[in-house]
Parts: sequence; structure tokens; C-alpha cells
Amino acid sequence: MNLAAGRGHRPGGRWGLATAPAGRAREMDRTIFAVTVILLALGIAMVFSASFAKAIDDAGDPFYFLKRQLLWALIGVPVMWAFSHIEYGYWRQLARPALYSTLLFLVAVLLVGAARGGAERWIDFGFFSFQPSEWAKFGLCIFFADYFTRIGPRVQDFWRGLGPWLLVVGLVAGLIMLQPDLGTTLAIGGMAVLMAFLAGARLGHLVGLAAVAVPLLIVAVTQSEYRWKRITAFIDPWADPQGTGYHLIQGLLALGSGGWFGLGFGLSRQKIWYLPEQHTDFIFAVLGEELGLLGTLTVLALYAVLIWRGFRTAATAPDTFGALLAAGITSIIAIQVVVNVGVVTATLPITGITLPLLSYGGSSLVVTLAAIGILINISRHCPQ
Repeated sequence: MNLAAGRGHRPGGRWGLATAPAGRAREMDRTIFAVTVILLALGIAMVFSASFAKAIDDAGDPFYFLKRQLLWALIGVPVMWAFSHIEYGYWRQLARPALYSTLLFLVAVLLVGAARGGAERWIDFGFFSFQPSEWAKFGLCIFFADYFTRIGPRVQDFWRGLGPWLLVVGLVAGLIMLQPDLGTTLAIGGMAVLMAFLAGARLGHLVGLAAVAVPLLIVAVTQSEYRWKRITAFIDPWADPQGTGYHLIQGLLALGSGGWFGLGFGLSRQKIWYLPEQHTDFIFAVLGEELGLLGTLTVLALYAVLIWRGFRTAATAPDTFGALLAAGITSIIAIQVVVNVGVVTATLPITGITLPLLSYGGSSLVVTLAAIGILINISRHCPQ
């Protein structure tokens, strides 16, 4: 598909992005909206199915996690609706506040964050917890979309164009790694690189940065005992089935037990005291056990449609800011889906990253729905 066809060309732009302001709003992309609602509804159902045994054990209430997820959905859906009616150009005014708030939250979580599972990733307000890294994913989308729009062709100059971008990426990545959270760091890094590439950055510059980043990643993994154990477990989980390989083995057993059509909704056996993180990182395994290969392929197809429509919105957006913002939002969703499913199916090493719209988690759900609301608004200005 020729993404530049029928569009004005901006020198240095990867897509020949037009710079005209957005035109009169049209109908929203109903496919994005419909797929989001379907995934959200399925996610609420799967959170209940995956968590009720754990909820009884932890809180004495089988509906504990379901009620909390429903509450966040009841907040997130109106936020998505509201954001879908706010002209996306408005977010340019909040680009720098989005960056400053991201840095503030990431510093705050290191100072006053609540520790869970050996990581400080949440700020606990008593009646709810907030995960700053979830906001960072989409806050940076807004900032980078505005930044690359402002600098235009200067993106091809390494020091004047990519230098400030690299400083922001490095600072945010460093703060998230201190939590520590390698999965989110990689997701944000992937999104940032894709946005720079689409904005017109030289491929040689990005390849050079990757050549520097890969050794640093290797050092980060090999110098951390728990990260290195995850790599060895990925290579051979059966070498330590009751230790480092336990997560992967239980996830694979759940997926394999589902067969073609699954055991039936609510009938997963692995979720009951066997599969860790069954309602968060490994909810896809429970889905596979209960709904089978047919269910998992259906969910992946829904994500594929959402991602396709998101990138189509980016490709047909009327201006550079809208195109880059849509691409950033879509890419962060796509990266999370690929990484989460890759971990559960043992095609990628274990890293803690949730499945958008399906996994339990208030911060992730509300922020993702808000971002999709922005994506829907951009789609209102695109040819249908």
C-alpha cells in the first residue's frame, strides 16, 4: 500500500505526511470502536473466570477482582467516549505537560511507591493504585508526536533532531528500569523508535542507536540474577520445572489442555493454584484453556483488526501530528500484544507486561481506553 498516495509530501517524512489542519469531523471508525468493546467485554469475563479462586483465597469474595475491573471499565468507557469527541489537535497543547507529568510520576513511584512482587511500580492512594509506567506509554506518544511535528526535516539531523528525543527516551527508560520493569522499557523504546522512523529519521542513525542499545540490554540481563534466570528458563523451562521454569510450563499446560475448543468458560484447572499471574500477565493462557485454539485465534484476529485499523488511521490522518499520534498509540498496543502472547506461548522470554483490554489492571485499562478514544477521534478526520 502506497501510504503517500494522494497526500501532500513533507520533506523528510517517511509517509509523505500532509501538514494541512484537520478537516471537518466525519463518522468515527466504527470497527475500532466495535473491536474495543468486544475485547473489553471478553476481558471482564475472563478476569472473573481467571481470578475467582484467587479472589476467594485473598479477599474471601469470588467477585473481588471482577468488581474492581468493572469499576475501572465504568470509568474508562466514558473517558474513551469523551476523548473521542475532543479534537485531537488539542493534545498538542498538553505535549510538554504530558512529558513533565510522566517524569514526575516515575520519580514519585521510586520515592513513595508500593512494592509488589519485588518491584516498585505503583503509587498507592489507599482506595486505588496508580501505575505511572502505564501513563508513560501514552504520555510519550503525545509528546513525541508533537516534537517530531515541530522539528520537521530536522529529524534527519542526529544532534539537533534525534538528540533531544534520545535524551527523553533514555531518561524515561532509566527511571522505569529502576522500578525495575524491563518489559515496559522495551515497549516504550519500540514505540519511540517506530515514531522516529515514521517521522523521517535516517535509518542509519536508528541502526547505530540499536547497535549501542543491544549491548546495554545484554548487560542489563546478564548482570541481574532474576533476569538471567528468566532467559535460562526460556531456553529450557524443564531444567527447573518447580523453579525458574514454572511459569512457562504451567502456561503451556493451560494452552495445551484447551485443545481445539477448550474446556468451557470457567472450567480452567491451571488457574486454581497452579498458574501464577492468571488474571494479569498469563490471562491468555487461561483463555486458551477455556476457549481453546479457536478462542485464542479469535482474540488474536480481533487484535489484528484493531491494529490494522489503527495504522490505517495513521496512514490517512490529515496532518503529521495526527498521523504520528495514531501510529504511536497503535504501536504500543501492538507491542504489548506481541510480547504478552509471545511470553505465554514460550516464544519470548518472560517479562511482566499485560494484555491490553483483557488483563486485570485499572491503570492499564483506563489509560488504554483513553488512548483508543484519541485514536477514534483521529479516525473521524480520515476518509472512510
